[in-house]
Amino acid sequence: MVGKGEAAAAPAHHKEEEHEEEGEMVGVVKLISAEGFEFVIDKKAAMVSNTLRNMLTSPGGFAETREGEVRFPEISTAILEKICQYFYWSLHYASGKETAEFPIEPEITLELMMAANYLDT
Repeated sequence: MVGKGEAAAAPAHHKEEEHEEEGEMVGVVKLISAEGFEFVIDKKAAMVSNTLRNMLTSPGGFAETREGEVRFPEISTAILEKICQYFYWSLHYASGKETAEFPIEPEITLELMMAANYLDT
């Protein structure tokens, strides 16, 4: 995960290239918060969200599919950052072989739950 102003895994003008590698989609996707902060994350991590999965893989030429970026005008930077952290946490612990608690600060719980509900994570 990389924020604006930091070294990104792909240039800002990057068009998402979809490749199949052992049945998994590879590449990056850019998630943009309400304040315009950009998070460049692995596409595999973004696929933790069923909503993002549908946006990025649906046929029909949707802008999100073509450009590999999704704007969230209702999700703040702090919440989107926590969601990106959760995507990677979920990937790491999905096998169930090891477990760890995902830390959530009490003051962001409600806003995070609303965003997670929208993203179907």
